[in-house]
Amino acid sequence: MNDESAAQFPAQGKLLALDVGLVRIGIAVCDPLRLVARPHSTLTRTSRRADFAHLAKISQAEEIVGIVCGLPLNMDGTVGPQAQTTQKWAMRLAHALRLLLGAPIPIALWDERLSSFAAHEVAHQWPRHVGEDAVAAAVILQSFLAAQKRGDALPEVIHLPARSEPAQDQPAHEYDDHRE
Repeated sequence: MNDESAAQFPAQGKLLALDVGLVRIGIAVCDPLRLVARPHSTLTRTSRRADFAHLAKISQAEEIVGIVCGLPLNMDGTVGPQAQTTQKWAMRLAHALRLLLGAPIPIALWDERLSSFAAHEVAHQWPRHVGEDAVAAAVILQSFLAAQKRGDALPEVIHLPARSEPAQDQPAHEYDDHRE
């Protein structure tokens, strides 16, 4: 991690990982010591408001200190339209969580290339009801944990300042528009 990212992302505590798709969001968590990632659940998307409320409930129940959101980069590592949509969605999630939980949770955007392929390869290790989307989120999180252990830099972290009331530039309903 570089110095700026390290200052913005907590070094200890449980993390939530998200594999964001148009129809479903795969969810994974790790233990507080960040040794192992495990699939948590798969959220079938309905509306941005409902999706964000569900993620806020999980974050609160699991005592999450940071989120790792899979970033679907192009195979050559460039940011394409899908990755741009995910970046925008992650920023909206950050604003929604700050509003819903009363405090910000930093979100690291993490390269998810080939995570779905890897999830398909290891899905047999988990009960069938877990679902490949949640397994893909666990693959993303395990990759992040391994990189963190090696001291690799985080490419991008969304970290909003704490606030007690909605700011003028970010209305409370900003995240409630159409799904992305």
